[in-house]
Amino acid sequence: MSPRLVSWILAAAVAVYIVFAGLRAWALIVTGEPALILFGFSVIVLPAIGVWVLWRELAFGWRTQRLGARLGEEGGLPVDDLPRTASGRIEKDAADARFAEYEAVVQSDPDDWRAWYRLAMGYDDARDRKRARSAMRRAIALFDASSG
Repeated sequence: MSPRLVSWILAAAVAVYIVFAGLRAWALIVTGEPALILFGFSVIVLPAIGVWVLWRELAFGWRTQRLGARLGEEGGLPVDDLPRTASGRIEKDAADARFAEYEAVVQSDPDDWRAWYRLAMGYDDARDRKRARSAMRRAIALFDASSG
């Protein structure tokens, strides 16, 4: 199953949950009991936060995919040629060496979204997902600024 299909299935599941939660919240609100009304509103707020988080993640994925497609059209995507362990993970030393190359390019041209995109991939290869997402957000912001 592709990641795209999984994300759509999860988004649909969240949508169904929100409908049912909204119906339950409405049933609690119309009781007229203060405690149940408060609980009903909390049942609405928590799924709303979930929708916001889901939207942010899907938008991040779409925008990342758009940048990757653009970089691919330009022939600038990194080649996936790093050695792997028996389990299929990229070897840490090789990932760290490649990461250093990407980091040097970003330091020499910090306003290039392409360099930030490759740095994000370098972070991901080095198993640092938090910094990978941060670098990808920076790439997206620079791309948006340069194409807007």
